Amino acid sequence: MNDQPPAPTIRVFVALAPPDDAKDELARALRPALDAFPSLRWNRIEDWHITLAFLGELPARAAALLRPPLAGLAAARRPLELALRGSGHFDDRVLWSGIDGDVEGLHLLAADVRDVVKTCGIPFEDRPLRPHLTLARARRGDLTQVLAAASGLAGFSGRRWTSGRLHLVGSNAGRGPGPIRYRDIESWPFAGS
Repeated sequence: MNDQPPAPTIRVFVALAPPDDAKDELARALRPALDAFPSLRWNRIEDWHITLAFLGELPARAAALLRPPLAGLAAARRPLELALRGSGHFDDRVLWSGIDGDVEGLHLLAADVRDVVKTCGIPFEDRPLRPHLTLARARRGDLTQVLAAASGLAGFSGRRWTSGRLHLVGSNAGRGPGPIRYRDIESWPFAGS
């Protein structure tokens, strides 16, 4: 019998975060939907991000393996010029804002991030990148609210911004009641030219 406690795990993803002023701009456009649909589970503005690779539940030591190669990747990459634009929904439950700007560069960055993860020997579900920023989730049967909120943001076009850092993020998803919270495990500036 093994009396050792299970190794600690953490839910991990790699992401970009829009700057605060870009998030504030979207939050102002989102205000009518926030007021009209309080039953949607709205993500906190400080947690808004663009996922490049979702790695799922990993042993804590696996996250440490990613730090040096992700730092090297960020140091070699130039920042991306992006913007938040429009809206839509996934699976009748997830409300999102779209991404505009250097979307090709975003896809290339995501591919490089995923190559780093694979090189580190960390298994994950390598789904195609659908660049977006998740705003809210609905309970089953709330499609009408999701559609109305998406319609209200369809014409949104935010200002351009520069991606400053690559983020390795941990979350508390699936760890008890309450809202999902995200925290940087570490982040690195884009320093390439």
